[in-house]
Amino acid sequence: MIPTSTPGTSGPGTAYSGAHAATPEVIVIGEALMDVVASANGTVEHPGGSPSNVAYGLGLLGIRTALLTSIGDDGRGRAIEAHLQRAGVALLPGSRTPGTTATATATLAADGSASYDFDIRWELPPVAPASLPKVLHTGSIATFLEPGAAAVRALLEQSHRECLVTYDPNIRPALLGSQAEARTIFEELVPLTDVVKLSDEDARWLYPDLQLEDTAARILQLGAGLAVVTRGSEGSLLATPELQLVVPAIRSAVADTIGAGDSYMSALIYGLLARGSDGLAPAVLETLGRTASKAAAITVRRPGANPPTAAELLADLPEDSMPGDVTPAVA
Repeated sequence: MIPTSTPGTSGPGTAYSGAHAATPEVIVIGEALMDVVASANGTVEHPGGSPSNVAYGLGLLGIRTALLTSIGDDGRGRAIEAHLQRAGVALLPGSRTPGTTATATATLAADGSASYDFDIRWELPPVAPASLPKVLHTGSIATFLEPGAAAVRALLEQSHRECLVTYDPNIRPALLGSQAEARTIFEELVPLTDVVKLSDEDARWLYPDLQLEDTAARILQLGAGLAVVTRGSEGSLLATPELQLVVPAIRSAVADTIGAGDSYMSALIYGLLARGSDGLAPAVLETLGRTASKAAAITVRRPGANPPTAAELLADLPEDSMPGDVTPAVA
């Protein structure tokens, strides 16, 4: 099912209560954790986790968004909750649990790229949203790491015929079993989804013997209606059963790449909600790709997972002012 309504008008920082809490436009299911970022300048902490970042990005874009996750009753959990609330993202019941909040330690290289080590246990209570949204998004650790992955799959099985489902596997090899096991999990989930977005690194890890175009075709054969592969400086590939389109990357100064792929995903969902009645026509695909690439470009010029607001996404990009390399930015 393809939603054709326009995005909501709530701004960042809007808290949802009452009827709004029961009727988000997008529900995101997945991990929220604290990114511990280590670089030559020291160590800082940022709220993170790919699904949580996507929810936060959607909130900043004015989309009524709720997150089903698992955060501890500690200081990090409270910091994550406050962070999400600043973007107007509601936590669904069952998201707060006893214990500690997961962490991901990101070590930054000189070029701003990051490598990760994780301290996470992923469990999800056996709950379901009170009502289905227009879009249900999931991905990353939440779809691979048991026991929570089984709960995510069950929710997709219950929901995928009633709303648009988007999926970003955001592969973290350090937390997965064998490549074959991970690919099996991925391919079992794709038929429950409508839109699959993955990076070129994800695609090459899952399908080392396929070209990126063939990986997109494989995802479509499994049942998705739109496959998106981001390719760094080469832009992004958007494929439907009818066509494949390459959208160029947008040049940007780079502070770091943390959260850029999640910003791309948020803006892709934003664009899907904002479409008219033209389905996935070539002009629609180009708009989707350009909007999402612009969101990633804005994010990489700022430290941490720091996605744009709707006003920033709609405005012209300012002149590059961040230190570091200037490079085409697609996560």
